[in-house]
Amino acid sequence: MARNPADPAKTEAAAPEGPRDKPRLHQRYLRDVVPALVKDFNYQNPMQVPKVAKVSVNVGVGEAIANAKALDATVRDVSIITGQKPLIKKARKSIAQFKLREGQNVGVMVTLRGERMWEFLDRLMNAALPRTRDFRGVPSRSFDGRGNFTLGLREQLIFPEINYDQVDKARGLEVSIITTAGTDQEARRLLELLGMPFQREGESLSPVATRAPSRRRR
Repeated sequence: MARNPADPAKTEAAAPEGPRDKPRLHQRYLRDVVPALVKDFNYQNPMQVPKVAKVSVNVGVGEAIANAKALDATVRDVSIITGQKPLIKKARKSIAQFKLREGQNVGVMVTLRGERMWEFLDRLMNAALPRTRDFRGVPSRSFDGRGNFTLGLREQLIFPEINYDQVDKARGLEVSIITTAGTDQEARRLLELLGMPFQREGESLSPVATRAPSRRRR
């Protein structure tokens, strides 16, 4: 028996989904941050307004050399935090004193763009960082001179998505926010307007969010 092309069930199943709303932080960037940056820096061309290009999350797992389960646990945690499966980083050369051989797994890395990038930044700034004990803001000196900001986090437990009972060990993360800003001043203002809780001048480092070594990258 031929199926009726006007079958409501079939029509409903074949109906395309409507366009998804932009992530909350991306909407804030377009609605509030762009006009504020244009006013602050007197940009003449909309293309001059800096934006976040990508976010990189790196976790070193040196213990994976002797304990393969440590790498599996790190991959699981980073996947939960970022919503994306990370790449496994391998050693580029052998180092005898660390019993490290070229090609061994030594860490994981994720590069976020688009909606996942905005959603991760939103959760980082508005959920993870504020819930840390004695948090006094992130260091404002961790820019690389080209508008990119790198933040070191001492443990993955600050992210609410992580189940404490399933964590085998607290591990630090390095979060690098790559922007299109031409100067650190523009990049800092961009991140401030997005909600990055920078420290006030003269305050000591937070016990969880620490200054990470700056890297020159685009």
